[in-house]
Order: sequence, then structure tokens, then C-alpha cells
Amino acid sequence: MTETYTALARKWRPKGFSELVGQDHVRQALVNALTTGRVHHAFLFTGTRGVGKTTIARILAKCLNCETGVTATPCGECASCREIDAGRFVDLIEVDAASRTKVDDTREILDNVQFAPTRGRYKVYLIDEVHMLSTHSFNALLKTLEEPPPHVKFLLATTDPQKLPVTVLSRCLQFNLKRIPAAQIGTHLREVLEREGIEFEPAGVALVAQAADGSMRDALSLLDQLIAFGGGRAGEDEARAMLGTVARDHVVQLAERLAAGDPAELVRFARSLEQWAPDYAQLLDELASLLTRVALKQVVSDYEGDEIYSSELIGRLAGALGAEDVQLYYQTAILGRRDLPLAPDPRTGFEMTLLRMIAFRPHGDAAPLSQPRAFGQAGAAATPRRAERPADAAAAPVPSGEWAALLAQLDLQGAARQLASHCTLIGREGARVKLALDPRSRSLRTASLEEKLAQALSRHFGETVRLEFTAAPDSGETPAQARQRAEREQADAARQAFEADPLVQGFREQFGAEVIPETVRPVK
Repeated sequence: MTETYTALARKWRPKGFSELVGQDHVRQALVNALTTGRVHHAFLFTGTRGVGKTTIARILAKCLNCETGVTATPCGECASCREIDAGRFVDLIEVDAASRTKVDDTREILDNVQFAPTRGRYKVYLIDEVHMLSTHSFNALLKTLEEPPPHVKFLLATTDPQKLPVTVLSRCLQFNLKRIPAAQIGTHLREVLEREGIEFEPAGVALVAQAADGSMRDALSLLDQLIAFGGGRAGEDEARAMLGTVARDHVVQLAERLAAGDPAELVRFARSLEQWAPDYAQLLDELASLLTRVALKQVVSDYEGDEIYSSELIGRLAGALGAEDVQLYYQTAILGRRDLPLAPDPRTGFEMTLLRMIAFRPHGDAAPLSQPRAFGQAGAAATPRRAERPADAAAAPVPSGEWAALLAQLDLQGAARQLASHCTLIGREGARVKLALDPRSRSLRTASLEEKLAQALSRHFGETVRLEFTAAPDSGETPAQARQRAEREQADAARQAFEADPLVQGFREQFGAEVIPETVRPVK
């Protein structure tokens, strides 16, 4: 006979306080009450779905009725413990208030309160979703709560305690169960998978833990679904496909294009995502989640990332994005997520959110954010600075590679590094360092960023230096331009190699397939 499969949420349901994940504040209070013998007659457990309300109530019922005595560590082996675990203990009366709202139903249950327990030490009433009871039913319950028999305990559970009468609340010890952190859920899921002998990828488990939204029961149910979807394994690709989340690489590339500050390229890439039919609200959620990690890295230097985004990637983005920009992009993403249903269509709302990020970027002492500038006039509204000197015709710029190598040695991050990467080094004369700023990037130049760059160069050279900027159009290739050129060359090479592939050519000849050039990217 084929063995019946037991769902993970049932199989791994805690049977004692030691197995409970999270809710330490509730566990400690109940353990102390059981240990000292000061067990109240009525408990109310509140919290969202799947956080352990009825599980804790059943464990408490076991603690009260274990044949070894009232204890915080029930044996789990006696007849009472086994019957409670199996859901057939005669003195544990479980009531679903959602289906027993009438006063007659409540009276039928409470009429037997006065009778002694049949098997156990206590008669335990576990009323789930107690807020669904009618007013008359609450009145009937209140009368019993006011003068309970010594052999009766009431364990009430609800997701909406605001709907309970104050008279009922005042007669119960109330415990508010919290959402379980995603990291704690992920740790437990990995332990379950290891003990079940199931292959998994940490990033896939992290996605499930995040999707569970604080509910361990939902997490185990999603994990069951992922294992079935993945053919017996829990991988990242399978998790993304099952949950409908966008590929990690798409989110990273959005952040990289935000760091580059090129609106045309940002919109082009955003529109290329349409072929994947993404959930744009979810895409903004993922982007906000990535930006949160970047902000953490900028503030906490030893932040190591997680299973979804590596420390190296987060560190690279933390250096490429200014701290102010990260905060602005995050705020814009979550506000855009909220307003997405109001947009003409989701893609339009998504694109406008990205454009708003670029348009409202802080530019030092420029105009207020409430007066965004046109993209081509980034510095037009700025407070006038000292006049830029013309380029020195006799001075030849230092080769881009040497300036880029020098930048790599500087203790420089964020927008200040961006400013430096859009310059070429004309030369150094004593304490004066002459830089040529790419005219298209003049909006990056602010007094605070100049000061940061000057300080970094001073530390490098071991003496105080001052910067002199020029806007020479023919001063050579900046490190930023060199990087963009290298990326274009890599992309062109990848497209050429892809189109030359015999398999691709076969698809073209036999099926008339066409290559979409912008979807071909070099492997990083």
C-alpha cells in the first residue's frame, strides 16, 4: 500500500515549545507561568495568519494535560500527548468561531463547561477566530469567563482583536504574536530541507521565505509547492518561475543604469523587459529591496549581503551610487509602486517612476526637487559657480588608463567617484591638479563633491592639493567613457558570436527565427 504523503506544514508543526520558531516573548511567558504554577484561566493569542496562534494553544493544552504533570516540557509519549497531537483528545474542544456564530451554538458548547474533564486534568476550549462570534455569543462566553470552573481553561485565537469586546479582552491574558523575520524563516526552511534530504539552492529558499510574508505555515506550504514544481528540488530559477518574480539580473541592470544616470539607456532597457511580461509592481518591489541592501552597505561597511545579492555586487553598487541618490530612488520606487494602479497602464507607470528617479536626482546646490529640470539642461538652474577656465592647449591629457588606475587607489565612493570618472587628468603642477570635465556631466560638479575628490587626492599624494576644472571637449576619453566603450564592444562581440552560432543559424533557416539584438548580453 502506498504511504500517504504528509504536507510539510503538518509534518513540521511544532509539538513542544522547544521546536517553536520565533515568538520567544510568548514562549518565555508561558514557560514561566507553567513552571511557577500560575496559569491563568483564559489566554488570547493574536496575530496574522500562520504565525503560530493555534499551534501554541495546542502545545499549552498538552502542557496542562500531560500525564507526567503540569509542565513546560510535555513528554509527547503518554496517551494524552499523543491524542492531542492527533487531534482526538476528548477534553480539548476546538471551535471554529467562523462557523459557530449563533448564540445557540455557543450555549451548546458552554453548557458542558461545568462538567469535569473526561480524561485529562483540564477541559480546554480552543476557540479559533473568536472575533467572528456574535454579540449574543460573546455575552454567553463572558458569563463563563467571569466565573470559570477551576478545571477549565480558555485559549482564544484571532487575527482581528479590535473586534473583541473590551469586557472579554479584560478577562484574558493577551499575547500578540509577531510576523517571523524572513531570515529566521529561511534558516528553518533550510533545516527542514536538509533533514528531508532534498536538494536546494539558498537563493531559492530565500525567495520562498520572503514571499511567505512572516508566516511560517505559508512558507512551508510554498516550499511544498516549490519542491513539486521543481521536480524534487528547490532551486532559484524554479522559485522565481513559481512565484512570478523577475530575474535577479534584470533588477541589477536597472540599478546599474540608474547609477550611470543615462535616461535614454534606462528607458531602452526598461522597455526591453516587456518581452518577459514582468509584473511591474513586483519589479519595483525588487528594486526597492536591492536599494535597501545598498543603503545598508553604505552605512554598515561590513554588511555581507545575503543569498540573493552577493557582497561583491552590493559593494560595487554602493560605490557607484551616491547615498542621497539611493534614498531618493528607494522612496520613488515605493511611491511609484503605490501609484501604479492609477497609471494608464503598468508599463507606463513603471517607466515614469524610473524617469522620476533621474529627474529628481539631487544636484548639490541646484534648484529644489519640486522644480525638476529637463534632462538636457541638468546644470541650467544651478547656483552660478566660478567660471571654468579654457583648456590649456599646450598640455596633453594623461592617458585614460593611468587616470582610471589612480582612481582605483583612491578612497572615494558614491557620487564623488562618479565625478572623477567623468574627468580626464590634464596634469599636476605642485599643489594644483588640473582636470577636464566632460561637458555632458557638468551637473555632477558640486562644491561638496569637489571637496571630497580633493581630499581623496590629498591623502593619496600626501600633501594638500586643490582642483582646477576645465571643460575641454577634446581632452581624451574619460574612465566612464572607456567603461561604456568596453561594454559596447563586449555586447557587440557577444551578438556577433551569438549570430554566428550554428544552432542559431539553423533556427533562422528552418523556422525563420529572428534575433532581437538588445536581448543578447555578454556573460559576466
